[in-house]
Amino acid sequence: MIIREYSPADETAVVALWERCNLTRPQNNPGLDIQRKLKVNPELFLVGLTDDRIVATVIGGYEGHRGWINYLGVDPEYRRRGIGKQIMRAVEEKIRAMGSPKINLQVRSDNAGVVKFYEAIGYRVEDRISMGMRLVQD
Repeated sequence: MIIREYSPADETAVVALWERCNLTRPQNNPGLDIQRKLKVNPELFLVGLTDDRIVATVIGGYEGHRGWINYLGVDPEYRRRGIGKQIMRAVEEKIRAMGSPKINLQVRSDNAGVVKFYEAIGYRVEDRISMGMRLVQD
């Protein structure tokens, strides 16, 4: 797999992948999420290609205190081949190089099966309550 930074020409393929991975939600317009990401740390938005096809994505973030992971997706046809781990390691290295001492991520409760994947690559469930407030309605 080739891992590279996201390019605006990737948008259609990336959104289609997110839909196949069940990552999109009605309250999050994926096109707007992409536009927003490109304004902050665009170098942390990575895509993975196999046979010239986008088969994986991850969006990393770093706000000066902690790194964050969003939109990790691997095409269902390409899962269990190490692709998720490979693209995660790539974004982790970029976040580490920016000075982050830790990376956080959130897993939706309806996607609990992915917890085993994250645990297998070194993440741990932490005793936290995740809270949020929607500022803009997409």
